[in-house]
Amino acid sequence: MVKVVTDSVSDIPTRVARELGIIVVPEYVCFGTDEYRDGIDLSTDDFYRRLASSPVLPTTAAIPPADFLDVFNSLSRETDEIAVITLSSKFGAAYNNALLAKDMMDNSCRIEVVDSLSGIMGQGLIVIAAAQLAQSGAGLAEVIDNVRSSIPRIHVLMTFDTLEYLKRGGRIGKGQALMGSLLKINPILCIRDGEASPLGRVRGRTKAIDYLFDFVSSLPGISSIAVEHATTPDEAEMLIDRLDSLFPRERIYRSKVSPVVGTHVGPHVIAVSVLAGNH
Repeated sequence: MVKVVTDSVSDIPTRVARELGIIVVPEYVCFGTDEYRDGIDLSTDDFYRRLASSPVLPTTAAIPPADFLDVFNSLSRETDEIAVITLSSKFGAAYNNALLAKDMMDNSCRIEVVDSLSGIMGQGLIVIAAAQLAQSGAGLAEVIDNVRSSIPRIHVLMTFDTLEYLKRGGRIGKGQALMGSLLKINPILCIRDGEASPLGRVRGRTKAIDYLFDFVSSLPGISSIAVEHATTPDEAEMLIDRLDSLFPRERIYRSKVSPVVGTHVGPHVIAVSVLAGNH
């Protein structure tokens, strides 16, 4: 059977990864000189607790080729077909490092590495669909074809309520951050062509969640949805309650936004990812 591999920015819930046999390779999170493997040495909840209290802004580090190589070597004892779906190459080095690891393999295992051009559960929904197909008995070529056809059908939107973390990371100036705070501005970002793009800005959380709902309601042929938060589960459930009118709530994945993304947007992020449109 095809084995499906991804990185931890995919935010796939642990239970789902386990049920579908998805191998999640952890990214690295650093607070000063302390380095942690995302989800292994440091849970997402622990990360956001530290983010709120740490005077040092955390940094993230890509998965080194050696980590991918260890996973590939281990899996090659169980299968001769591996599908690897990574974070957008415009966000980090996971894709290139997985390719480097593939080139280091010295056996006959077939490995295909695909750039998801996405992140968080946008990437996760692509990986879940691939793993479901693999479990049904599909071969590597069919799984990879499905991945490539899913990529343009993925939509990711997120909103957050402070520009402080973008300021601390040097992404925007102090003036913009201060003005955003005073006006209670909630930026809306999407992932487009593998990059984060500003889609709009609204005043207040209620309008921000309205924006996410209205966007999902505009999409045709929804196949799957994921709603994510960092530290605000009640807001996530509020959005899920509303989305139930569009898509069965019991089929909506619930997850948490990865530390890699949370480093830049802070602990009050809400995100929705949708796989929509026709195959």
